[in-house]
Amino acid sequence: LAGSKSSLKMIPTYASKPTGNEKGRFIALDLGGTNCRILEVELKGKGRYSILGVTRCSLGREDITGTGNALFDFIAGCVRGFLDIEGLSSGEKRDLGFTFSFPVEQTGIAAGKLLKWTKGFSASGVEGRDVVKLLDDALRRQGLGNIKVAALMNDTVGTLVSKSYEDPSCDAGVIIGTGTNACYEEDIANITKWRGPAAPGGRMIINIEWGNFDKLLQNAYDKKLDSASGNPGHHILEKMVSGLYLGELARLVLGGRAFKAEDMSRIESDNSPSLARVGRVAKGLGLEASALKERRFIKDVCVLISLRAARISAAAVAAVITKIDPHLLRNHTVAFDGSVYEKHPRFAGEMKDALREIFGKDASRIKLVLAKDGSGKGAAILAAVARGSRR
Repeated sequence: LAGSKSSLKMIPTYASKPTGNEKGRFIALDLGGTNCRILEVELKGKGRYSILGVTRCSLGREDITGTGNALFDFIAGCVRGFLDIEGLSSGEKRDLGFTFSFPVEQTGIAAGKLLKWTKGFSASGVEGRDVVKLLDDALRRQGLGNIKVAALMNDTVGTLVSKSYEDPSCDAGVIIGTGTNACYEEDIANITKWRGPAAPGGRMIINIEWGNFDKLLQNAYDKKLDSASGNPGHHILEKMVSGLYLGELARLVLGGRAFKAEDMSRIESDNSPSLARVGRVAKGLGLEASALKERRFIKDVCVLISLRAARISAAAVAAVITKIDPHLLRNHTVAFDGSVYEKHPRFAGEMKDALREIFGKDASRIKLVLAKDGSGKGAAILAAVARGSRR
């Protein structure tokens, strides 16, 4: 927070939590991969909302590897198509919240430069440029100058914002899916590197980028995975926790062909005496598991890798909560999204067990909740927060 060298970026987002009383209709645009979603969300105040319409557009390889103008023209065209489908006036002024889940250096609530493309994107003329301006320009080319991009955020911020709209005690958001990250609300006075304007209420959401935390001890398999990755020495926590890497850790221990986190979930959810499903999944992965002891060993390895991931995640959550409330005097809701947290058969439960070990009976003050679709609903809510701050 002071700007010292750290594996944690602690990025100011210019965003504040909603009050829960925001009202109005807003457009949300969610670009986090090769699927683009557009939603209309009606906020009704008192934490209530309705999703009035949603559409999805698939981006082809030519869209994500061509020019930046062509990419944003395609996205703006999807927005125009959504308005047509929903019968919404293309002349009515509307605020849009933009979820852009790529590395961005934000310079305002509705301004941010793309640092580097990830997830297979390589569209030219975008890196180093303000993605909000690129989208605004594309919307105007589509004849949608009435739509203003009011807020820019990533999916982690969206998860916090969306849950806190209905639950004021929510002060942290976490993604545990293909990747992992977290954010929380911080006092501006504690962000001593901050040189920007004061945020509403003197607080701001901080994007931790905790996947890059590098103080964890690595075993031989971790080191082998890290050295073979495209970013050795970086994202050490993410390589122990996220769905992109858990299956590869299992493969390094067990051998066989490429594992996925979903394969581990299927193996770990088999509680039958014969572990027949473990045998079938193992066979598909090129592993010999004809004997029961072999199937047990395969399941035990997957359980240990997942258990470690859940406990590391819980320790990271505990650190964030301790930063917010050192003596745990208040109730805290932590909002989660992501396929690993949502779909793994025991991940959430193991995290709760670990928090009880760390905090004892005080762990009852910490509530872990699934907040699906934060990147969609949250974008609309943050657009409402931004509009309110302009008044």
